[in-house]
Amino acid sequence: MGLIPSDGTRSHVLLFPFMSKGHTIPLLHFAQLLLRRSISVTVVTTPANHPFITEFLEGTTASVVTLSFPTVTNIPVGVESTDKLPSISLFYEFATATSAIQPQFEQLLQTLPPVNFMVTDGFLWWTLDSATMFGIPRFVYYGMNCYSSSVSIEAMTKGILNGSQPDNELVALTQFPWIRVCKEDFDPSFRNPNPNNVAHKFNMNSISSTHRSHGMLVNSFYELESTFVDYLKAGSSPKGWCVGPLCLAEWTPKVYPDEGLKPRWVTWLDQKLEEKRHVLYVAFGSQAEISVEQLGEIALGLEESEVSFLWVMRKEEWGVPDGFEERVKGRGMVVREWVDQREILMHGSVEGFVSHCGWNSVLESVCAGVPILAWPMMAEQYLNARMVEEEVKVGLRVETCDGSVRGFVKREGLKKTVMEMMEGDKGRKARQKVRELAEKAKFATQEGGSSWSTLESLLTEGCDSRDKE
Repeated sequence: MGLIPSDGTRSHVLLFPFMSKGHTIPLLHFAQLLLRRSISVTVVTTPANHPFITEFLEGTTASVVTLSFPTVTNIPVGVESTDKLPSISLFYEFATATSAIQPQFEQLLQTLPPVNFMVTDGFLWWTLDSATMFGIPRFVYYGMNCYSSSVSIEAMTKGILNGSQPDNELVALTQFPWIRVCKEDFDPSFRNPNPNNVAHKFNMNSISSTHRSHGMLVNSFYELESTFVDYLKAGSSPKGWCVGPLCLAEWTPKVYPDEGLKPRWVTWLDQKLEEKRHVLYVAFGSQAEISVEQLGEIALGLEESEVSFLWVMRKEEWGVPDGFEERVKGRGMVVREWVDQREILMHGSVEGFVSHCGWNSVLESVCAGVPILAWPMMAEQYLNARMVEEEVKVGLRVETCDGSVRGFVKREGLKKTVMEMMEGDKGRKARQKVRELAEKAKFATQEGGSSWSTLESLLTEGCDSRDKE
């Protein structure tokens, strides 16, 4: 299979995730896949992120190495993850500052056992230069799917992003004529960019290093988006490798030996299951910024829908209208502590997910067979939402009051789409489709499946390629 070098030593792979839970967790799942194949793994991180990673990989043979995070002008000392940033507006300053880690990283590479290949986050563009210096093939990881990558490439190369049309006007893509997108589907930093802007410089550095990398690791599976996997294989650089869903690498249902050990939200979900009540799970990730007014409309929309719901609020400053929790008591629960999202989605009572459409959340929902009510907030989530509703048809889209992609959602619009998701014909069809895809995802990661086979090929090429470069 080519995994073991000719001198009989074990293959060694280095992983360097970006400092964000959403970027880190999939690569830690990937580490588990490598370890299962008796490949040595070194994970590089920073001091504040070290405890989370070591706990995640507890009981494995993976090595975790820390490099100091640089001091950044507008970012508090000790903040070493985008999840902890005072405002997401500081993202580009934070991400650009990581380049100061490069000298430490190169010193580390001098001391490590030979590395067959590395997988580093696309936001850590500077790691390519380090990899090249030491003759190590670099695979890049972004945490995006092939659909959003393909659509972005088409929109950029065809000039849609800097066209003269209004921001909310839909334009058909030449390569994929059934797909219509508008400028608002894309991050503002890609629309009419300013060459002197820190966001533009960062994006160009990331894109340039990606094109020059050895390959791209993709957290997806062929059966989910075959058209777009084939498109990227045929015309993009570097070559993409679909090895997901990575969340299926390691997950077993939790068993609580005592009822008293169950988190309150698990007990509540169990009660709903006994009552044969279907539950809507609501969560917007850890980085979404939502106004007080919009939070109020979400609360009232859920209240008026009369469906059972579990709403996880990941930000301490988020609040709900006075009396809301008392009025929905028994039917709805608001949770502010940490939860295991996969445990919620896999629970037998959960029949829908109001999601910001971060790609990890979409994949977890697909793997659990739970349809999605898409409410994108930032980055490529708007494209993910189009994919969910229009392309793979595993969900619906929230209804904004002005019909725009980024518009305000009033309680009436949320109530309408929530009820359609939980009780309507569109929700039923999405539920049927997502359950079919859940089975395909499972098969893709099993021995002989598409993602399993792709990973075998990647390891053969990755572990053999250093000698050829």
